[in-house]
Amino acid sequence: MIRAAIGGGAALAIAIMAAGWWGVNMPTLSSPTPRATTVPAGSDSAGDGTPDFLRLADPVDRRAFTGWFTFLAELQFFRGPGELPGEIQDCAGLVRFAYREALRKHTGAWAAALQLPDVPPIGSIGKYNYPFTRLGAALFRVRAGRFSETDLHTGSFVEFADAQTLLRHNSLLVSRDIGVAAPGDLLFFHQPGQRFPFHVMIYLGASRVQSDTASFVVYHTGPDSHSPGEVRRPSVDELLAHPNPQWRPREGNQHFLGFFRWKILNG
Repeated sequence: MIRAAIGGGAALAIAIMAAGWWGVNMPTLSSPTPRATTVPAGSDSAGDGTPDFLRLADPVDRRAFTGWFTFLAELQFFRGPGELPGEIQDCAGLVRFAYREALRKHTGAWAAALQLPDVPPIGSIGKYNYPFTRLGAALFRVRAGRFSETDLHTGSFVEFADAQTLLRHNSLLVSRDIGVAAPGDLLFFHQPGQRFPFHVMIYLGASRVQSDTASFVVYHTGPDSHSPGEVRRPSVDELLAHPNPQWRPREGNQHFLGFFRWKILNG
């Protein structure tokens, strides 16, 4: 796959300016104040292990989360060497980073802290803002089973999750058919024989950073013995034609586990 020549810093700003988002000053986005909820602490209406106080039932919140999640993940592709946030060292690190940051309140101070030259016109979600949840910063479930109030205090949720944990406890299978994938869905692969056999990519759909008619995915390759790895953003067509058939997101590929959706979007 060919990585675009554009890098971070000034080049990142140029890419975003070309998309029509550039402003003279770092904006403070207008976002609703998180809404007070009366959801019982132990409620899990979908029975999937995710508490309803984290679940995004409002379509506006769902669109905001998906918009930020895909934008922030894709943006890392345009950063230069050494400019990635420290957490992004493998495929799951990219996913965790974009997930957490998508749930924050998006202010000018937040954007400055992430060194974003500008941001798209997307509001923050209104139900809550990370890390101000009943679970604090521990967003990722690590145990099977339906959610119960005891999970608030027994380590069922943590701040770190690898690709296998994201697959098993934090997302749900949608399909193995790429035709029904939606922006923000996760692609999981299982490659037996590798040290870390589970791998995850993010389906972006259309780019939020550049004007392009193609659909894309984004992922971090993870480190190897020669390099720390890098973020790549192939088009879907490029991935479908990957020289190694084990990485093609096709129904006939036994190593492709399918398209999965975050449980906070379920229900």
